[in-house]
Amino acid sequence: MIDLVSIFFFLWIFSLSYLVLKIRAHYQKLVAKTKKERLDEILDFLLEKEEQILKEINSLKESFHSHLNLSRKFLQKFDLLRYDPFQREGVKQSFVIVFLDAENNGLILNFIYTKDGLRIYPKKITKGKSEEYELSDEEKKLIKRVVSN
Repeated sequence: MIDLVSIFFFLWIFSLSYLVLKIRAHYQKLVAKTKKERLDEILDFLLEKEEQILKEINSLKESFHSHLNLSRKFLQKFDLLRYDPFQREGVKQSFVIVFLDAENNGLILNFIYTKDGLRIYPKKITKGKSEEYELSDEEKKLIKRVVSN
């Protein structure tokens, strides 16, 4: 009977020793990566790292939003419309090009081809309208088409 109890305790101690060694090896593996010796040092290190990462994320968010606001000023919408200003059949050598940003500010260029040569009429566009010069029907049509897309 004593032999049976001794074998049981021996197996019990052997299995517990195996589990302790396995857990210790896992702990040593975790500790080796951080180059710290104590668990509280590792946790402090991780908390500092998390705080640093959160600061970087907030900095990136601010940078992203400032770049996003800045990108609204870039030319984003553009289109071309060919037309015949003199109502000649089949001859559409004149054209209008518009370049607008996200707030519909930009430039429209009207290229009118005549017998004497090519004439270019630039107009500044603010909020989808020209404040200085009257827009032609083709220019209005093109701006409306670009703004609606």
